[in-house]
Amino acid sequence: MYSSSTGSIQAALKKLLNNGFIDYNDIQENGKKKKEYFITEAGRKEFNKWINSPVESSGIKCPELTKIYFMGFTEEDIRPEIIHKYIEELRNKYKAIKLICDESVEFFRSDAYRNLEKQAKDIIFYQFTAARFGRDLMSFTINWYENLSDEIRSYDE
Repeated sequence: MYSSSTGSIQAALKKLLNNGFIDYNDIQENGKKKKEYFITEAGRKEFNKWINSPVESSGIKCPELTKIYFMGFTEEDIRPEIIHKYIEELRNKYKAIKLICDESVEFFRSDAYRNLEKQAKDIIFYQFTAARFGRDLMSFTINWYENLSDEIRSYDE
């Protein structure tokens, strides 16, 4: 549902470290030096402040549309294939997130879920709610691109 580059993750870690919101321990794992990050008390306070504030819109971010915006510059005969490959990629991602959502429904019906403390139930509920949003957005996106594919076929005729 969210993807970020290694560079932006490193920049975020540096910012969190500089603000004292996280710290790390150097560890050895399979002969390799690694850093194990953890949240500090200041970081926990900042996280709680952020999570309890109103949701803010960051606008629509869909970098994939850049390809559509400039598709008029592509070779006409490859346009349908570009769209088709993207739809296939979306369908594969949709299957994965749908599986998570389907399994969550089963989990909510289980004794394991019923026996959890309220706070754990709340955390799980909202995390799966975000997964359902991702699933539904993916479904919408697939339908949108399938309709675009049909439009391209009729436009090119």
